[in-house]
Parts: sequence; structure tokens; C-alpha cells
Amino acid sequence: SLCPGNTGALSAPASPRPYAELANGLCVLRNDWHLHVLEGDSLQANSGGFAGPDALRRADLQRYLDDPSVRAIFAARGGYGSYRLLEQLDFTAFLQHPKWLVGFSDITALLCQVQRLGVQALHAAMPRQFGGTADTESVESLRQWLFGEPPSHYTAPAHPLNRPGRAVGPLAGGNLTLLVHTLSTPTEVDWTGHILFIEDITETLFSIDRMLIQLRRAGKLAGLAGLVVGQFTNMTDNKTLPFGKTPFEIVAEAVADYSFPVCYDFPIGHVPRNLALPVGHRSELLVASEGVEITFNHLFSKVLA
Repeated sequence: SLCPGNTGALSAPASPRPYAELANGLCVLRNDWHLHVLEGDSLQANSGGFAGPDALRRADLQRYLDDPSVRAIFAARGGYGSYRLLEQLDFTAFLQHPKWLVGFSDITALLCQVQRLGVQALHAAMPRQFGGTADTESVESLRQWLFGEPPSHYTAPAHPLNRPGRAVGPLAGGNLTLLVHTLSTPTEVDWTGHILFIEDITETLFSIDRMLIQLRRAGKLAGLAGLVVGQFTNMTDNKTLPFGKTPFEIVAEAVADYSFPVCYDFPIGHVPRNLALPVGHRSELLVASEGVEITFNHLFSKVLA
């Protein structure tokens, strides 16, 4: 866990944003959390749809993965680009001195890679959103996990599509599109016995259906311990040929033949209330008629030195 005075690093492994948009986030990290923050060259770089060329973004991230003084790496934003870096990143020094990796959306690819190596990471709001689109509860949940004050549980209201039950297992997941792109690669997590969580943004309903069928056909859903369905934001439908189902209904159809518990409308994803979830952390999912609870078993927590 972090302490005031520790070093964190802020990098942009995916898409660019104006550097001025990071002001609130840097203020929180430095003035509220009292971290010493290193800023990557990628924060002020722009190369088409990326925060600088692949080589620059990769060098940024590699430098912080290798630096034992860096205790947490924060992705500035998602978008697209971190997936392009995976093949040439070296995690040798990172495994010798593990550290928190923080982000979501496109950063799901990096979170999966870290989890595949046996280290927990945080699917959570990113500094560009601090004081802006992220609500205070989302930012506070991230701070709690980083500084060794993790919440005991999260709750969510009941949903008509929920399938009741209890599941125990490590958390895995993130952005559905990126999860599908890890299939049959060295980044793919073994989801068997895991509690999977999913979310997505600006996809078509047809593509959501297609991806879930691919996961089912690939045998990735059958062995899940449980499923947490987060927010599917800004979905688009075909106006001349409407799909006829909501994203939640598409998920429900895809997992109808299984018996594991499923909950819907959980506060994770591209929404202000995006609670921090520790991938790789052994947790318990309880879906009941009165609501949903995810409990974190801190006895199984991996202590980051």
C-alpha cells in the first residue's frame, strides 16, 4: 500500500488529451494524497489518435515499470493504444518490485497482462477524470485501495434480470471489447473460477451480441464463478434494422444456459460512479432478492511491497 511521500507516475499509454485537463488530477495526487508524481513525456505528446508514437509511450511505461521507487502507475486516460504496446513491454523488473497499475477502458489490456503475471491491479477512475466526470465516491474508493484502507464491500440495488446466488473467486474483467481482443494471446486471463465484470462504451448492440457469442463459443463463460454486468454507455442501434434488445438483455440471453449468479447495472464503467475494483483479488459476489453485495476478502489480498 502507498503512504504519503511515496512516488507515483502518470503516463498516457493510449490516446491523448490536452495537458491542462490533468490539472485537477495532479492536484489531487500531489496536494490531497501527498504523492511525489513523475510525469511521462506522453502526457504532452500527440501523434494522431495516440499520445505520441508507440515507441515514446512504450518507453514511458517501461521506465516506470522498471523503477523500483515508483509505487503506482496511473494511466492518464483510455481511448486506444495500450494494446499496441504489450508485445514489447518487459515486466521482469516489475515482478521484482510489484506496484499498482491504475486505469480502465483501453487500459483493460494492461490490467489483464498484470493479472496474468499474478499481480493485482486496479480497474478505477483515472486522474483526467478527478474533479471532473468522476464522482467523489469513485476517487475515494481508489484512494482507499491504494493506501491500504480498502472497503469491506460494495452494494448495488436489485435488478429484474439478476440471477441470484453466491460466488467466490478472484475478480477479472474490464472493457468487454478489450477482453475479447485478449483471447488466445499471452495477455488472456484464465477466467475459470473467476468473477468476471464487464462494461463498454460506444459500441453497437450487434457488436455486443457478437462478442458475447464469441466468448460463449470459446468456452469462456461456462466456467465462470459469477458475472457482474456494469454500464454499457452510449450504445448505438441500427435505425433501419433495430436489434430489439437492450445490452443487459443481450448479456442475459448469452448466459441463460449457465447457473452462476449474475448482477446487472453495477456502478463500474464509463459513468461518474465507477467504483475501483481490484482485478485478481479474491472476492465474494452475493446476488439476492433485496440487492447485490461484493465483499472483499482481505485475508487473500496480495500485499504489494
